[in-house]
Amino acid sequence: MRRITHLFCLALALWSQGASADTLEQIQAKSAELLSHLRQQVGASGQLLRDAAGVLVFPDIVKVGFGVGDQYGEGVLLVDGKPEGYYSTAGAPFGLPLGVGFKSEVIVFVTKQSLHDFLGHRVFRVGMDGEVALITPESLAELSSGDIREEVLGFVLTDAGLMADLSLEGAKLTRLAR
Repeated sequence: MRRITHLFCLALALWSQGASADTLEQIQAKSAELLSHLRQQVGASGQLLRDAAGVLVFPDIVKVGFGVGDQYGEGVLLVDGKPEGYYSTAGAPFGLPLGVGFKSEVIVFVTKQSLHDFLGHRVFRVGMDGEVALITPESLAELSSGDIREEVLGFVLTDAGLMADLSLEGAKLTRLAR
């Protein structure tokens, strides 16, 4: 019964999201704003974003359901700073502490191979099809010194800043036909 309730809530949210979905221009503008905010919050991210093979940006991710619930958001894949495609994220637990009003995610494909591997999937399941190493406040020193060796990095930001205790595990990243 709980699974049916979750599926109903997800379907309702997706239906209502479609009725008020952002335009491509809005997604691009919000993504540019989020990347600017990330550069301000995490100074070491600037060089990483400039050198990346691709950057997948989800500026607005909303909670679907009750309690921990699921999530849904739409974003853009930027390659050389230009939109390459539009994607949705869904399925991972939202998992924010009480009082936090929004969540945004930035996934950085450090190498061309990691971007190529991602693009080879219509639906990319984090944890099954590939890993995303989450950058936390504790790992910022490694990022600043260039000691991080992972090929795909993720940032989760909220109105409280860079989050330390969240995961992208279980998220489904799906290419949209927009």
